[in-house]
Amino acid sequence: MAKVRLALVVAMSENRCIGKDGGLPWHIRSDLKRFKEITHSKPIIMGSTTWDSLPRKPLPGRLNLVVSRDLKFEAEGGIACGSLFEALDIAREHAVEDGAPAAADLEICCIGGANVFGQLLPKANRLYVTHVHATVDGDTFFPEIDPAVWTVVSEEDLPKGEHDDYGCTLKVYDRK
Repeated sequence: MAKVRLALVVAMSENRCIGKDGGLPWHIRSDLKRFKEITHSKPIIMGSTTWDSLPRKPLPGRLNLVVSRDLKFEAEGGIACGSLFEALDIAREHAVEDGAPAAADLEICCIGGANVFGQLLPKANRLYVTHVHATVDGDTFFPEIDPAVWTVVSEEDLPKGEHDDYGCTLKVYDRK
């Protein structure tokens, strides 16, 4: 089977905040556009709280895999998975069957939340991190990115636009 890269896609503030009260603590349209470009046509894995926070379900143009321990949980338009193992299995199969012809382009994207990120960070090969140029209050945080483990392979400034609460920088990290 072709090698499939596991990527975490996250936006976090300077104090590593990624969420507040079940949603994002900001609105940054330019980052949402970049998120769509990164994840489009790829299987995405998320927890049920992240699923519930989406304004539009499922996210179009992507296989939506939703992990929940609740056996009765349903993800209309997506696939409910009882474990991360099940979600990764389905995502890998989908990425290989429907993905790009070059094995290096096969990617699964995990989009949150904190519990899913925490479990998948040790297995991930790539991080797409939007560093939001602000310190915000929140209740959900991303783990520290260890520079001994991760190296920045690209960086793109996303200046604060008309529909953005803050400016940010998208950094792509690969595991060393």
